[in-house]
Amino acid sequence: MQSTIHPTAIIAPGVVLGDGVVIGPYTVIEDDVEIGAGTTIRSHVLIASGARIGSDCRIHSGAVLATEPQDLKFAGEKTYLYIGDRTVIRECVTLNRGTKASGKTVVGSDNLIMAYVHAGHDCVIGNHVVIANSVQFGGHCEVGDYAVIGGLTGVHQFVRIGRFAMVGGIARAGLDVPPFVMAGGHDSFRYEGLNTIGLKRRGFSSARITHLLKMPTGLFFSLDFFLPMLLKR
Repeated sequence: MQSTIHPTAIIAPGVVLGDGVVIGPYTVIEDDVEIGAGTTIRSHVLIASGARIGSDCRIHSGAVLATEPQDLKFAGEKTYLYIGDRTVIRECVTLNRGTKASGKTVVGSDNLIMAYVHAGHDCVIGNHVVIANSVQFGGHCEVGDYAVIGGLTGVHQFVRIGRFAMVGGIARAGLDVPPFVMAGGHDSFRYEGLNTIGLKRRGFSSARITHLLKMPTGLFFSLDFFLPMLLKR
């Protein structure tokens, strides 16, 4: 299927487009960008050099992707932004590419990233993640698969948010959030117990949830490594 490019869009000669890509009005795509088949890019989007975007993504108006990291140590080195398949990026999201620390910022597949989210350099966001409006990530943050982060939350650099965790809105996340738990709070960020409802929605049985309830929260990052074995029990 042939790609559709609006006549006002500016596409550099070296851009690689998969089949059926749609590019809207006044979008600018710089050189050294790859976009997978079936991805739709709306109007007034900027995609800078170093972006690698998967198939069937939806990128909404005003998004700015793969621009230089906001890091004083950045010296112009070649780095990348990787986005997986079927990820939705809503209006005015900004995703910076990596620095020499890791060389890349990574956003996985099947994610919903709502309006005005910012992810700084060298972040790694997993798959099936929901990030609500105006969440702000510092550099080097990690978000595990199936995590949910409420709107207007600030996530400090180097913070890890584990798989199946939920962070409440308007939170100040300055501590790691273990897998499977809920956390929140602005003046005092704290853990609020197991993310029971979220785990049930993701197919965890009552027996597995009861097993997790009996475990100390501090073990959850270690348990995350063994999660595939736990799910087979």
